[in-house]
Amino acid sequence: MRVGVYIDGFNLYYGGRSIFGRGTPGWKWLDLRKLGERLVRQNKSWRLQGAEVANVVYCTAFVSGRENPHKRNRQDRYVAALTSQKSYDIFEEGKFFASVRSAPLGTLGPNQEPEVAVPKQPVLIHDKSGKVIRDARFIVSYLRTEEKRSDVNLASHLLLDVLQHSVDAVLVVSNDSDLCMPLRECRKRVPTCVINPSKNPLANSLGGDSASGVGGHWWYKLSKVDFLKCQLPTQIGDVTKPQKW
Repeated sequence: MRVGVYIDGFNLYYGGRSIFGRGTPGWKWLDLRKLGERLVRQNKSWRLQGAEVANVVYCTAFVSGRENPHKRNRQDRYVAALTSQKSYDIFEEGKFFASVRSAPLGTLGPNQEPEVAVPKQPVLIHDKSGKVIRDARFIVSYLRTEEKRSDVNLASHLLLDVLQHSVDAVLVVSNDSDLCMPLRECRKRVPTCVINPSKNPLANSLGGDSASGVGGHWWYKLSKVDFLKCQLPTQIGDVTKPQKW
């Protein structure tokens, strides 16, 4: 049973950070192939069918080094380590964008719903006559960074492999609801597993019926142990694990 493993790099990273807490060391130097192999073994039915990882597709983007060159350096070292260790079969690169946006200043309302901030004590807005403008808006500029294409790249590889019969089952590491439709199509054709890499609940649209389509589908949530048991060697060739990773 050939299993294709498809990993959304940013989703996995931020999911891990939500599990361990920001600044916690010991989990980021992750061996993707070892993780995929460990996850495949979690399901008894797949084990009995002789499930083995056939390929690992890693979809991510390189962060910009402009704002934080150290962050880019650490990521470069990590990808170099993955490459040397043959921890993936396909590396599909997305794009990382940074831009300056403008938007109204917001606050959280009584029900934790976002609301547009309005003038109130101790900060008020007056017109030329001194009258308070109650419906004034505070417009702020902010730096927006976002990663693009990884979800589309992952979905493309996923569907191509399934439709070309390159794999007999698929395992997707992501909690991105944008993958709802590709996963639904996969379940019609092959046993499908969705791995939630974060402490947050699984996105509603990624759930489903384990018996739908061809059946044999399952869902799993990563734990701290999954990360800690699948670490790369500290030294791989001339690449050294970054401190506090």
